[in-house]
Amino acid sequence: MAAAVNKTGKNSVPSVVAMLRQLGHRGSDVYGVATPTSVTIAHSIDELQIEGVSSSVAVGHNLLRADWRDRPQPVMGKGYAFVFEGRLFPPPTKCDVEAVMEKIGSNPWRDSAKIIKELNGSYVFVIASLDRLIVGRDTVGTNPLYYGRDEKLFAVASERKALWKLGIEEARSFPPGNLAAVTSQGITLQPVNLIVQPPRESVSMKKAAEHLQTLLLKSTKDRLTDVEKVAVAFSGGLDSSLIAVLAKMCNADVHLISVGLESSPELERAKNTAAALEQPLSIQTYTVNDVESALPKVLWLVEEPNPLKSSIAIPFFWTAETASKLGFRVLLAGQGADELFGGYRKYLLKYAKFSAEALEKEMYRDVALSYETNFQRDNSVCAFHGVELRLPYADRAVVCFGLSLPPKLKIWSVDDDLRKRVLRGVARNLGLPLLVVNRRKKAVQYATGVDRALRQLARRESLTLVEYIRQVFRKVYPDVRAKQ
Repeated sequence: MAAAVNKTGKNSVPSVVAMLRQLGHRGSDVYGVATPTSVTIAHSIDELQIEGVSSSVAVGHNLLRADWRDRPQPVMGKGYAFVFEGRLFPPPTKCDVEAVMEKIGSNPWRDSAKIIKELNGSYVFVIASLDRLIVGRDTVGTNPLYYGRDEKLFAVASERKALWKLGIEEARSFPPGNLAAVTSQGITLQPVNLIVQPPRESVSMKKAAEHLQTLLLKSTKDRLTDVEKVAVAFSGGLDSSLIAVLAKMCNADVHLISVGLESSPELERAKNTAAALEQPLSIQTYTVNDVESALPKVLWLVEEPNPLKSSIAIPFFWTAETASKLGFRVLLAGQGADELFGGYRKYLLKYAKFSAEALEKEMYRDVALSYETNFQRDNSVCAFHGVELRLPYADRAVVCFGLSLPPKLKIWSVDDDLRKRVLRGVARNLGLPLLVVNRRKKAVQYATGVDRALRQLARRESLTLVEYIRQVFRKVYPDVRAKQ
């Protein structure tokens, strides 16, 4: 997605096309650009007929057709052009775009808020009317969207590089659950449906695990209704094993994918777990040289010189690449579970040093900011390989219920090394083997060996890891002033 408003009233169509060129890796099936009164669609960006098309407000889209019902965009409404990027869950009987447009009445600014309030899913959208853009993003924010401005333009796009192409240096992440009006005068944000900390539920562990199981099964089913086969990013740990089992319960043709360096002992554990779950597994192994080769591509996608994000994104890059080569267009993953149910060791330290209330605040903050710390990174890496990422733990109902649970249902005490207790209860109820139920978390960057490989590459250059990542980033984006 890309859209722009020219502050001086000049034509913004060429700016939108320039952004679409930067986003070609996100979708190459069909390209489209529109003004509030016209639309042109083509099978290549060079075939777009934009001569004589002029408007200070314009919107564009590159289509990745993961579902046969996906239609070229933008589409025209009554006095506006519309782009919807993402999915509704559960999928409507008609295509997503048509279902969403039914919510937009005669007053797009007023009625488009209904999309965010009433429609569950992973999406962003833009309405281009005669004098403004109306921009929205779902509550959780699993699909990326950025916005920025310079002396000539206000613009939004699915990745920062599209804004950088126009000379807009400061590209901010559009806040989830918000609606924005973008005019030649500026941007007005309106909170519509945000993630909030709900009141604590008074519920037993047994009841909490049973209800969470129901919500996760529905979330997984909603994300599989329109697909026959699906890949699962699989580590053999609790989160991904639960997703694998739930997907199988939904009668999908499930294929597990594990990646890591050749020396990674976690690959053998993933193999044993897949065998215990009786599900097919593809294992791909890599070397330090493969890490070195992947890093520039990953930094181009992640768009910031962040060592932690890079070390997580590289194995995700390999997983999506493998899924694509195996013919899968949809990938399920367990992102969101650690923030929601207390998986990280830092939560144990917070609990021990402060209190359960401080722990709850920290986890809420991490959940609310996951769109910036996790989802944008992973979506971009998957889109590069033509794979659509779907996250059952990031469902709005799952998030709301997870946040409402008291900390004691997630972390029993300051000495609880396992953590995620209610999620382990779900796994136990579903009959997962004890080697999964009681497995300690090991972060993906360590489990796959990628963090160790990056540090080895940095030492070769006599640099710290931070210095090495920044050095590679500067080669990828020589004109971008990197912010750590």
